[in-house]
Amino acid sequence: MMGNYWLFYLLALAAEIVGTVSGFGSSILFIPIASMFFDFKVVLGITAIFHIFSNVSKIYLFKNGIDKRIAIKMGVPAVIAVIIGALITNFLPQKKLELIMSGAVCCVAIYLLFNTNKKLNDTNSNLINGGLASGFLAGLVGTGGAIRGLTLTAFGLEKNVFIATSALIDLGVDSSRAIVYAINGYVQKEFLLMLPFLLAISFIGTWLGKTVLKHVPQNWFKTIVLV
Repeated sequence: MMGNYWLFYLLALAAEIVGTVSGFGSSILFIPIASMFFDFKVVLGITAIFHIFSNVSKIYLFKNGIDKRIAIKMGVPAVIAVIIGALITNFLPQKKLELIMSGAVCCVAIYLLFNTNKKLNDTNSNLINGGLASGFLAGLVGTGGAIRGLTLTAFGLEKNVFIATSALIDLGVDSSRAIVYAINGYVQKEFLLMLPFLLAISFIGTWLGKTVLKHVPQNWFKTIVLV
C-alpha cells in the first residue's frame, strides 16, 4: 500500500506541514490532493480519519495552549453542524459533491484573497456562526478549516494557543463526521491498511510544522493565517 501511493503520502505530508504552519489545518490542501487518487466519498472518509490523527498530534505537541472557553463555544455548534453536513452527503451524488467542494474551496480562497485586512469581531455570536459554517462545510465537502481559522483570528490568540484550540475543536468535528461517514460506507476496509502511514505522516508533519513555527514571529503568523 505504501509503494502504490508514495506520491499521495508525500503530498499529504507537505499538506500537513503547511496546514500546521498556516493554522488552518491541512484539509483545504488534503482534499484536492486525495481527490486525485480516490473517489470523493472515500476521500471524505480518509480525510476524517487522517485529521483525527492530525488533531491528536497537534493537541499533544501544543498541549499547553488550549483556550477551553473558545473551544467549547465554537466546538459544540461545529459538531452539530458537521453531523448534519455529513448526513446530507449520503443523499447527494458524488459528482455533485465534487462540484460543491470545488466551489466552496474557490469561494473561500477568493474571499480570503480580497479580504486579507478584514477582521471579525471577537463576539460569542461569531464563534457560534463560525462553528456552524465551518462544521457544516467540513461535513459536506470535507474542509472547513479556513472559516474556523478566520473566526479564531478575531480573538488575538497566540500562535500556539491558536493551533491547539483549533485542533481541539476540529477533533470533535472529525470524530463526529468519521462516525457518520463510516455508517454511510465511506470508510472502506481496503483503505484501513493506510492508517499506520497516515498516523505517522500526521505526527511527523505536525512536528515539522511546529519546528518551522518556532521561527515565525507572532505578527507573521497572523498574516499567514489571513492570507
